[in-house]
Amino acid sequence: MVLRRAPFQSIIAPIVYLSANLISRIGVVLVTSAVVFWIFLFPMTVRAEGAHPYLGILEFLILPIFFFAGLALIPLGIWLRVRRERKQGGAPTVFAPLTLQSPALKRLALFIGVTTVINLVLGSLFTYQAVTYMDSVTFCGQACHTVMQPEFTAYQESPHSRVACVACHIGPGASWFVKSKLSGAWQVVAVTFDIYPRPIPTPIRDLRPARETCETCHWPQKFGEDRLRIINNFADDETNSLTKTVLLMRIGGGRTGPGIHGAHLGPGVTIYYTPADESRQTIPKVEYHNTVTGRSTVYLASGAKAEEVNNLPTRLMDCMDCHNRPTHTFSLPEREINKAMAADDISPSLPFVKKKGTELLKASYGSHEEAAAAITAGLEGFYKEHHPDVYAGRRDDIARAAASLVSIYKRNVFPAMRVTWGTYPNNIGHMDFPGCFRCHDDDHVAADGKKIGQDCNSCHQILAMEEESPKILTDLGLQ
Repeated sequence: MVLRRAPFQSIIAPIVYLSANLISRIGVVLVTSAVVFWIFLFPMTVRAEGAHPYLGILEFLILPIFFFAGLALIPLGIWLRVRRERKQGGAPTVFAPLTLQSPALKRLALFIGVTTVINLVLGSLFTYQAVTYMDSVTFCGQACHTVMQPEFTAYQESPHSRVACVACHIGPGASWFVKSKLSGAWQVVAVTFDIYPRPIPTPIRDLRPARETCETCHWPQKFGEDRLRIINNFADDETNSLTKTVLLMRIGGGRTGPGIHGAHLGPGVTIYYTPADESRQTIPKVEYHNTVTGRSTVYLASGAKAEEVNNLPTRLMDCMDCHNRPTHTFSLPEREINKAMAADDISPSLPFVKKKGTELLKASYGSHEEAAAAITAGLEGFYKEHHPDVYAGRRDDIARAAASLVSIYKRNVFPAMRVTWGTYPNNIGHMDFPGCFRCHDDDHVAADGKKIGQDCNSCHQILAMEEESPKILTDLGLQ
């Protein structure tokens, strides 16, 4: 059967003839592959509640590259063949009529058909495997090993260690996915050419609001019962004297009382603040609004000038302004040793182990391997020289203490990324970093003289402070 439309034949026949070359066929493969993959991905990416935020990296970034590269290769191959045949004596000017029996048309149709079938099979397998892998913690935490090593290490021992990275860093929906991919494209370039900052600066400038990620699992407006917190502290003396501080944390929220959550996120409460720089550790201005009471107050830190502060970016307060390290938490050496000694990973009966352990952790090392060797040798050498009887009789306890110290160092210090003690402040509390006192410093004053208070009992009730045997713990059966 001959194709009847001569104009159509006059265009198609030369294309069929000239496209029978390797470069054009590679272009056809790329185009058809991209289209097939797009067919697989499109139904999943159009759903705003899609469970795989990384799907779009294939559809919006990778597939277009292959698709347009294929489109470019098809005419390129035709042009190269025309040029080659002209050099060899000229390309034909008359082409045989195209019919369903035309060998060239059959070969082209067979080629496209076979590659399409192969793409359908491979596309389904690849799509599933690619999405599964790119949605995994392994991809997020280990694909760029050196860059993400500090965050991935902290994540593995965090309360969110069973929550996928993308659930918090991207969340559902297409809009934030596109934003994350645009920023991710530059991150790929930075890692490839080794131009990324060390340490990685925080907080993340364009992190998705907590109400769209954190609050899909947590509900800060829900009333939270008071919680007992026991803080162990071992002294630097020979016996590592233990004292305990006992706090009753007033979580609050809901409508039954303010507490911590109620004061900041209660009904009608909205708080804006103006940080002095991107670290958000110095806050010269706070705005409090309450639509229930009608109260609206602006507080300025002493020395802050309104005309200067008003030109700085303002941020709506959310969970991440206090819980800024909900997963990637790095601690200080004293606090880490206190936890290890309370858990008996480091025996509190080893003389001066708190003091010596802190000293060894704070020393400067060039790598984890160097730190492991120096900390182990340092602790063993200390007891061998100053407490030979302890060294002779308690080698296992010393080795276990050294291993715990090495583990503490490897969880918190990463020389390759220039992450050391205190690099990443934790804004929960106010003992190790300013935290709460960034605003609750008794130094932010409103026009009417009212201050953002620093009343300890607003957030917690102190039941015992640095006591050896707090009576409250005995009464509760926790001593």
